[in-house]
Amino acid sequence: MHKPTALVLAAVAAAVVVPTAYAGDVAYPEGFRQWDHVKSMVLNKGHPLYEAVGGMHHIYANPKAIAGYKAGRFADGSVIVFDLFEAVDKDNAVSEGVRKAVVVMAKDARKHKDTGGWGYQVFNPATKKGGLDAKGQADCHACHLAQKDKDYVFSALRQ
Repeated sequence: MHKPTALVLAAVAAAVVVPTAYAGDVAYPEGFRQWDHVKSMVLNKGHPLYEAVGGMHHIYANPKAIAGYKAGRFADGSVIVFDLFEAVDKDNAVSEGVRKAVVVMAKDARKHKDTGGWGYQVFNPATKKGGLDAKGQADCHACHLAQKDKDYVFSALRQ
C-alpha cells in the first residue's frame, strides 16, 4: 500500500473511532440511501484495507454525480457517499451490521481549489457530525490523486 493510501485510511479509521464536531463545509447527505446505488462490496478479514474500512460498503451518488460518472467529469454539486457497515457473516450469508461511518465526497470547485474541487468528510452515523479536520481532508485527497484522470473518483458506475 502506498503512503497516501495509508494516510487516508488512518484518517478514516480515526474518524470512525473518535468523531469530532468539525465538518468543514461538507454537509451530511440527508436521504442519500434514496439516491442511485453505484456499487456494493464486502472487505473481509485478510484484505489489506480491512483494519481501516473492513465491512460492507455501499456507494450512492446524487443525480449530478450520476451524470458525472457517465461523462467522466463531475460538476459542482456532485455528491458521492460511501456508506460503511460491519459485515455480519452468519448462516452462510453476509448482511449489514451496525453502520460504522458515512464517508462523503462533495464537489465545489470554488470552495475546494486545492483538492481538485472535492471536499471530503467522514460522519459519525449516530450524531451526523464530521470527524475529519483539514489535515484529514488533505490526506483523503492525497490518496485520490491516483485517480486524477477520473476526476479523483475511485468508483465506477455499474454497467
